[in-house]
Amino acid sequence: MVNTQVRSLTIDEYHRMIETDIIGEGERVELISGQIFNMAAKGTRHTVSTTELMGELLILLGRRAKIRCQDPITLPNNSEPEPDIVIAKLRGDNYLDSHPAPADIILVIEVADSTLNFDRNTKAPLYAAAGIGEYWIVNLVDDRLEIYTQPEGSIYTNTQIILPPRSVSIPQFPATILDLLAIFPYKN
Repeated sequence: MVNTQVRSLTIDEYHRMIETDIIGEGERVELISGQIFNMAAKGTRHTVSTTELMGELLILLGRRAKIRCQDPITLPNNSEPEPDIVIAKLRGDNYLDSHPAPADIILVIEVADSTLNFDRNTKAPLYAAAGIGEYWIVNLVDDRLEIYTQPEGSIYTNTQIILPPRSVSIPQFPATILDLLAIFPYKN
């Protein structure tokens, strides 16, 4: 009988693989629970929605938060995913010393079409277990925003579904309102 155990990587090992070009600069991968996953190719709707969302958040939040697009975050469970959008607290080092960690993160957003099941069933538990207080999925399959809050263990105990043309407030910025038609532009 063959032993088929999988060996998990640490974040440091993952970084060394990047530094030594074992993982090339252009490779679209992310570390999830010690395993390297290829990231899905982005279709037109995904690209447009992500671009529009990023633009809207930059306008709405200005310099009150750091808005990152498809950049790594570091989680305690040997994970370094690259969410489509992260709203992080401002930090004096401008994140030069390290990627945002859970204590820095206000909101994680994934834009999902072909990755919808992965974003719900793999990334949601990952973010909940790391203590990310709010996680959004821009669901391009069903044209809706899924809001996950109140993490307990590896689940979010509260889920809301918001349909365009409604609006939502940005966590920690309750007076800042995002019109969902801005991120579902094809619904206009």
